Amino acid sequence: MRVLTPLWREIHRNRQTAYQRWHTPPMAEIGNDGAAVRVPPPLIYLAGIIAGAGVHAFVAPLPLGIPTVLRIALSLACAVIGLGFAAAAIGLFRRTGQDPKPWQPTPEIISTGVYKMTRNPMYLGMALLQAAIGIGLANGWIVVFVPVVLGVVYLAAVRHEEDYLQRKFADEYTRYKASVRRWI
Repeated sequence: MRVLTPLWREIHRNRQTAYQRWHTPPMAEIGNDGAAVRVPPPLIYLAGIIAGAGVHAFVAPLPLGIPTVLRIALSLACAVIGLGFAAAAIGLFRRTGQDPKPWQPTPEIISTGVYKMTRNPMYLGMALLQAAIGIGLANGWIVVFVPVVLGVVYLAAVRHEEDYLQRKFADEYTRYKASVRRWI
């Protein structure tokens, strides 16, 4: 029994450390006013594009069987809509004096413009840009990875942002969440 006690303490200590590493602490504990986002979301979309290109090139090609003219038109449409979402969101951030980086403080909830349609227009815009790249390159893997990337973005950023906004704005953010969907 004495042999197991130090081992149990070590296992417990490592479990606590892992929990603390991934747990989003309250704002007072982290000492700053911002979401506990650890990875810049654009890097996650870039990783999805690179992974899709790598799987397509080295593992199993997944070509899109769309005629070239239609493929280019669809790609451009996705790119224009995606850039529109992202640009509109960044414009609203700038007009209200906020920083679009998710780990920076949020002085107010933006609920006008594109934020009336989706709570995450920048992430939705980047997802559409990823789809546009996949469609434009006729690479089905890049397109298939879009929902996977959105899941990773949720885990790495959105849930932390939502926790932060809920703590900071309480009822105001609850009403906003009830009236606007997370994605579309």
